[in-house]
Amino acid sequence: MQPSCSHFHNSPGNGDGSLSAQSAHATRLPGEGSSHHAGDVHIQLNSVLGEAGENPSSRHTRSGSQSHSHGHSHNEARGPEESSLDFEEHSGSSLSELRYLFQWLHKSLPYILILCVKLIMQHIIGISVGIGLLTTFMYANKSIVNQVFLRERCSKLHCAWLLVFLTGSSLLLYYTFYSQSLYYSLIFLNPTVDFMNFWEVLWIVGITDFILKFLFMGFKCFILLVPSFMMSFKSKGYCYMLLEELCQYYRMFVPIPVWFRYLIGYRELDGLLGWSFGVLLGLLYLILKLLSFFGQLRNFRQVLRIFFTRPHYGVTASKRQCSEADDICAICQAEFQKPILLICQHIFCEECISLWFNREKICPLCRTVISDHVNKWKDGATSVHLQIY
Repeated sequence: MQPSCSHFHNSPGNGDGSLSAQSAHATRLPGEGSSHHAGDVHIQLNSVLGEAGENPSSRHTRSGSQSHSHGHSHNEARGPEESSLDFEEHSGSSLSELRYLFQWLHKSLPYILILCVKLIMQHIIGISVGIGLLTTFMYANKSIVNQVFLRERCSKLHCAWLLVFLTGSSLLLYYTFYSQSLYYSLIFLNPTVDFMNFWEVLWIVGITDFILKFLFMGFKCFILLVPSFMMSFKSKGYCYMLLEELCQYYRMFVPIPVWFRYLIGYRELDGLLGWSFGVLLGLLYLILKLLSFFGQLRNFRQVLRIFFTRPHYGVTASKRQCSEADDICAICQAEFQKPILLICQHIFCEECISLWFNREKICPLCRTVISDHVNKWKDGATSVHLQIY
C-alpha cells in the first residue's frame, strides 16, 4: 500500500504521471484487473485526480476549441439554408413593394385620369393637328408606294389626287395658323412664336417636319405622272432615292435655328450666368449637329454616285439565252421584258430585278451577291422618322 500511497501524493502535482497512468490502465488486460483489485482502485483515483490536476485554462481552451469547431461545422451545415432564407425574405420584400405600388396606382388612377383629361383639353388643338398630320402622312406614303409598285399600271388619276391632297393639306395648315408665320421656318427665318416656351418650339419643329415630308412626297407624285416613254421605271427609282435623301438632309438642318434660339434665350438664371449657360448649351447643340452631319455625309455621297453612274447589274441577254430559260421571268412569271443576264447566269426582266435590288443584294434564285449596296427609297417610300432635334 505504501507505493500506491506515495504515488497518490505525487499525482496531483504531475499531470504527465496521470496521463501515463491512464495510458497504462487503458493498455492493461482484463485478466490483470481481476487479480489486483487495489491497483484498479488506485489507477482510477489517479485518473480522477489527474483530471482534477489539469490546468483550468487548458481545459477551457480545449472545450472552447471543441465548441468553436462544432459551431463552425454547424454554421457550414446551415449556411445554404440561411442564404436561401435571406433570398426568400428579400424576394418577399420586393413583392410586397410591388404590391404596394400597384395598390397606390389603383387608388390614384382616377386622379391621374382627371389630370390627363385636363392636359389634353389644354393642348387639344395641337394633339388634333398632330393626329391629322400623322394619318395624312401614313395614307399618302402607302398610296405612293403602291403606285410605284404597279409601274405602268399605276393610276394617273390617283397620283394627281395625292398631289392635290398633299398640297391642299399644307396650305390649309399654314392658312389656319397664319398669325404664327410657321412657314418662315422652312427658309430658316423666325416664326412669330414665343421661343421661350418649350411646347411652342416642339410645335414649330413638328409642323415644319411634316410639311417638308408632304412637299417631297408631292415631288414623287409629280414623277409618277411623267409618262414612261419620257422617263423609264428605273430612272424614276433613282429619282425617288435622291429626293428622299435630299429630304432627310434638309429636314436635319431646318430645326437648327429654332432650337439654337431657344437654347440661347435661356433665362432661368439671371444675369451673366444665365446668358453664359445658354450660349454653352447652344454651342454644344451645334457641335452635336455638326458631328451628325459629317456622319451622314458619306452615305449621301454614295447616293449621289449611284444616281449619276446608274450601275448595271448585268448585260442584256440574247434570244438564245432567253429561250434556254423558257422565256419566263422567275419574278413576274411572264415573258421577258428587256431581259438582263446577271453574273450568276440567271435572267430576269430589267424592271423586276431593279425592283428586287431595292431591298436585296443577292440573286433571287441562287443567292449570289450581285450588288454591294441596297438602293433604299427607290420604291417611293418616305422615312417615318420625325426629325425633332
